[in-house]
Amino acid sequence: MVLFHSMTTVLIYTVVTVALLIAYGTGRNPFRAAGLFIRNLFVSRRYLFHFVALIAILFCNKYELLIEKKMQYHADFTHAIQSMEGNFVMLFQQLFHTPWLTPVLAFFYIVVFQSLLIASIGVYTYMDKSKKLYYATCYAVMLNYLIAIPFYLFFPVKEVWAFNPSVHFYMLESFPDFENQYRGLSGLDNCFPSLHTSISVTMAIIAIRSGIRKWAWFVSASAAIIIFTIFYMGIHWLTDMMGGVLLAVFASAMGFKLSDMRLTSVRRVRIPYAAGEELK
Repeated sequence: MVLFHSMTTVLIYTVVTVALLIAYGTGRNPFRAAGLFIRNLFVSRRYLFHFVALIAILFCNKYELLIEKKMQYHADFTHAIQSMEGNFVMLFQQLFHTPWLTPVLAFFYIVVFQSLLIASIGVYTYMDKSKKLYYATCYAVMLNYLIAIPFYLFFPVKEVWAFNPSVHFYMLESFPDFENQYRGLSGLDNCFPSLHTSISVTMAIIAIRSGIRKWAWFVSASAAIIIFTIFYMGIHWLTDMMGGVLLAVFASAMGFKLSDMRLTSVRRVRIPYAAGEELK
């Protein structure tokens, strides 16, 4: 079943999914969260700075592909990974492949994955007045990319289907033009660590720590489905997934630590100022 005909289709699905997720996470009209997000961009320089920094890091992932093309570095560690894992992904596909399941998993891999990140920003902006969760999300996602990009440059590992002819790339059944339309966002040898794993698990950890139970359940379930998908589609090695989980645990922990440091420094600045005003 063809689900995506172009990136325009992906964009439409993503916009609708983000709106539904924000409504689910906040229990409110998603336009209220969107309005609060826009307001914060204008009234808080810190909020704006972190959002711009997050967008910049996401663009760095795209420029990494351009840098990689210009580098005179031709190492390939795929064979070493395959020698350790054997035919795990091939056996996984043989066990679980079902035609009706493919479009569902394709939707999670392409649409839900990116929608969770966008919706998380909206949910935490609306639900958390201290903005700690928002800042933790920004820091954690930036760390994921900053740590992963050097691996993509200097530890290239090809996607499983591109290395092992026995593994099928089932994504093409739902997105026939994937290689032309979507490949520009993800290099064929940018496998270790799996950012689909690390970002989705990072979002799950933050969601669990947010205390918003229904949001935590959904984000955690989505992370599990996305991890299942990277094997089902024949994209990632087991090693990629394990590296992604470790990266997620580190990035989320550091994200909260940096967020706490930021909030502490803000309080230290504001308390003397407030005391001075009382004396006046």
